[in-house]
Amino acid sequence: MDESGIIKAAKKCGAIVTVEEHQIAGGMGGAVAEILSKKHPTPQEFIGLKDVFGESGDPEKLIEKYGMGVKDIKKAVKKVIKRKK
Repeated sequence: MDESGIIKAAKKCGAIVTVEEHQIAGGMGGAVAEILSKKHPTPQEFIGLKDVFGESGDPEKLIEKYGMGVKDIKKAVKKVIKRKK
């Protein structure tokens, strides 16, 4: 995990959105949150599977079904920007 890169991005942007194509719990977003909580507390939103098991199928359709598509990312960005200090 690139701690200095994450902290640099947090300082520059003032907010973070992590996106991962699997469970949020125990994932990359949590690792980013751990770094930020210790080094530079920053508002964060998480995009990924939320306590459900994924399924097989067309990747583009599944990304939309599980709320990980472009519209969902834009929504998370708008939400986290409102929380910036």
